[in-house]
Order: sequence, then structure tokens, then C-alpha cells
Amino acid sequence: MTIAYDRTDVVHGADLRLPRGRVTALIGPNGSGKSTLLRAVARLHKARTGRVTVAPQGEGSEPVDALALSRSDFARRVTLLAQSRNAPAGLSVRDVVGFGRHPYRARLRGTDPDGARMVEHALTVTNLTEFADRGVESLSGGQLQRVWFACCLAQDTDVLLLDEPTTYLDLRYQVEILDLVRDLADTHGVTVGVVLHDLDQAAAVADQVVLLSSGRIVAAGTPAEVYAPERLSDAYGIRIDVEPDSSTGIPRTRAVGRHHLRSERP
Repeated sequence: MTIAYDRTDVVHGADLRLPRGRVTALIGPNGSGKSTLLRAVARLHKARTGRVTVAPQGEGSEPVDALALSRSDFARRVTLLAQSRNAPAGLSVRDVVGFGRHPYRARLRGTDPDGARMVEHALTVTNLTEFADRGVESLSGGQLQRVWFACCLAQDTDVLLLDEPTTYLDLRYQVEILDLVRDLADTHGVTVGVVLHDLDQAAAVADQVVLLSSGRIVAAGTPAEVYAPERLSDAYGIRIDVEPDSSTGIPRTRAVGRHHLRSERP
């Protein structure tokens, strides 16, 4: 897949596969094409070449071209949580989570028999039940991020795309969001594609990571396979050391700046 902005290619020949029921993290420096690629998968940015296909829903079926699906049909299969959304004032948490049911209401001429159940399920999974009747304008940034996450869950799709979901969150809420991502894949079989800047978070949460640099996929595989110090250092333009965590074996990274280099001198 090749994707362009104003006739300038920004993603070149990307072949991205999101395995069913697994977490795939897209990593790479700013401007490497991570978010653009994710938006193309979500049909929010048209690819100049290539196509997006959606896994078949029945046994023996062939993958479906995403463009062959109506807008509402696609929204029942794939959802995207973008980097930032404006909180609508005057609405309760339950109301906002209910926005995720719009694709089903359109299909059924306004009726949605499963809507209330799915909204309650989304509130429960994201630990928002106690906030359900509060106005969203009264929530903290971390709580609001969970509301938008719940909105995506209420949409009840097979594929969940997340663009930097931990940005602007404190450590606690970052951990909660990533734990929820892992639960969705392990317990509910959801296919997750997530853009992350924190390399250690990506290694901890993802089954596979995809490293982009200058609009190209330069490596894909397990964190242990992708996190070669030379490869990461070349992609980010800074020395990055990698060593396995002593208790989990998961790769841990350390970006080495000028002051670190100075401290290493004898």
C-alpha cells in the first residue's frame, strides 16, 4: 500500500497484516507514517495504490475488499480511536458511549435491540459504571480517554485500531489502557492495531511490532525479533541500547543521549 498527501508519497509499499485476536503495535519516529497507515486501514485516508481487506466472517469465505462494504457495514467490522476527540458538553458518559451504536441504528432504522446491553458491557469492561450518569465535562483526561475507549467497545467490532491511546495520560491510566488492550485480545478475541511511541510499552503489550522509518516498514515480528539495537538506533537516529528484562525476558530499551555518553567516559 502506498499513501500520499498532496501527491507526495508518505507511506511506501506497506504490507501490514493484523492477525486475528492479537495485538500489533506500530512503532517508529515522528513522521514515519504510523498514524497515516492506521488511518488508511480505517478507510479515513485513501491509498494511492494497494487495498485494505477485511477477514471473512464465515468458514471458507474469502477476505472482503473494505471498499466493497458500505460505511455502516465497515463500521460494524472496524473502529478507530483517534489521537484526540472533543468531549461534547452536556452529555453523560452513558450518552457518549452510546455513540458507538450508531452503525447499528442506521441499519435498523433507528432501533438497536442490543444497544443497551453493549453500552453496559462497555461501561463495565472499562470500569466506568460508577461514572455512567456524570457529565463528561467533569471527568479527568484519563477518565475521558476511557470513555472514548468504551465508545469503541460498544461498537462491538472485530478490529480495534488505536492511535496513540496513552498520550497525555499519567502512568496509572497508561497501564490501565494497555491492560485493557491485552484483555480485549486475550479474553474477547479482538484484533488490535495500536500506534505507540513508548518502545517498552509496545514490547510489553504487543504480540508483534511493526517498525516504520521514513514511510517504510523496515521490520515486523515479535519484539525480540524487531528490537535489535542497531535497527532501532538507525530508525530513530539516536543510540538505543536493548536488553531483556530479568524477570520477563521482554526487551527493554534505553535511549542514550549526550549526557549519558558523557557519564560513560572513564
